[in-house]
Amino acid sequence: MSAKILVVDDEADIRNLVKEILQEEGYQVETAMGAKEAHQELSKSKFDCVLLDIWMPEIDGITLLKDWAQTGKLKMPVVMMSGHGTVETAVEATRLGASDFIEKPLSMAKLLASVEKALKDKSQINKKTIHSLIPPLIEPIGKSPAIQLARKEARKIAEQHAATLIIGEAGTGREAFARYVHSLSQEKAGAFINLVPSAIHIDQESKKLFGEMRDGILIEGLFQQAQNGVLFINELEDMSSSLQRLFYGALENESYTPVNGEEKIEIDFRLISSARPGFEKRADALKFRPDLLQMISVLRLHIPSLREYLEDIPSLIRYYVDVMVEEHALTFRRFSIAAQNRLRNYEWPGNMRQFKNVIQRLLVMANGSEINPADVEAVLAIEPALHSGMMKEDWLSLPIREAREAFEKAYLEHQLKLCDGKVGKLASIVGMERTHLYRKLKTLNIEFGRNKE
Repeated sequence: MSAKILVVDDEADIRNLVKEILQEEGYQVETAMGAKEAHQELSKSKFDCVLLDIWMPEIDGITLLKDWAQTGKLKMPVVMMSGHGTVETAVEATRLGASDFIEKPLSMAKLLASVEKALKDKSQINKKTIHSLIPPLIEPIGKSPAIQLARKEARKIAEQHAATLIIGEAGTGREAFARYVHSLSQEKAGAFINLVPSAIHIDQESKKLFGEMRDGILIEGLFQQAQNGVLFINELEDMSSSLQRLFYGALENESYTPVNGEEKIEIDFRLISSARPGFEKRADALKFRPDLLQMISVLRLHIPSLREYLEDIPSLIRYYVDVMVEEHALTFRRFSIAAQNRLRNYEWPGNMRQFKNVIQRLLVMANGSEINPADVEAVLAIEPALHSGMMKEDWLSLPIREAREAFEKAYLEHQLKLCDGKVGKLASIVGMERTHLYRKLKTLNIEFGRNKE
């Protein structure tokens, strides 16, 4: 049987042309005009190769590739296509698991050669490459009593199958600890699905959780994706009343029914949730169901704030410098003892998330091979403004999505100013792929100059 290929491109002319070329070569070809249709095609049948355009409206190709890698759907070689290709984009696509990268206008010879190579390499897809996007599952770093205790408790919890609530301040690495528990548990062979309640529109909650039957085909929801693995609720405070009701009903019955479906599906995943300290005391004010809270917090794990293990700062610096040099191609710089001591004496209100951002900014912005206290002071000088800005009274009165947009706009405008308007440098500092960052800047109406690239 001939190989089956999916062509994903928002331009009909290109889709049809590529389809015609491949069919003439004897391949079976299906097409999709965007991410939504691509998801539908993948849910209906298996493909031996996917040709994926990078520049598409709504959801671009890099984001789609990243989503497939995160959810374990990247089980076939993917050849990326782009009319605005850059070295950085090609490297990013390859890092995420793409087998090749071809530029538009498409060369027939290059197209067919890339497809043939991808199909030849299909049986040798490296699972490590496929899952390279998923954060490394390593033990939390540090020798301090606080971290040693957290690791010990996480290992004990991993031996159980019970629902777990992870308590910690924002930025402490609650998701990282959830992934650590997953990596040690009996569910480690299954997927780790990250559910962000604030990102789910209230009208789409049932479909997002339970999936949907459409024309006899099951479009998977998060519950299906998490089967035999872990479903992680990222921030309980953001769960709407309707989302809580759906969760309670499914957990109580230990099953759920897809939208427009008839047959029940048994729940077979481990549930891990995260919340900030004192969540139980605020639960009434947040209108969080006490019966649901009891269900999802059989076991509890406390994550210490960074200020509770400042003695581990030197070890953390060494680790994240190595990671950022390798993953973001940043220049390696040594931290002087004085610079390390200054970082050890900082309060870190944003915890590990803030720490990693500061280390990355230092590697990008500092001059010379060694980072000194003056470099650290220059970067830390802007931190109080960032963290006080997060609590502006006018933002606190907004709905969560509007508040998030207001913060993102203020944050990116501030960082862009520090980067002299250079989006490339901004992408390195904030840890975003440049394609996504351009779209984010446009969405937030932030002016930037491409001529400064």
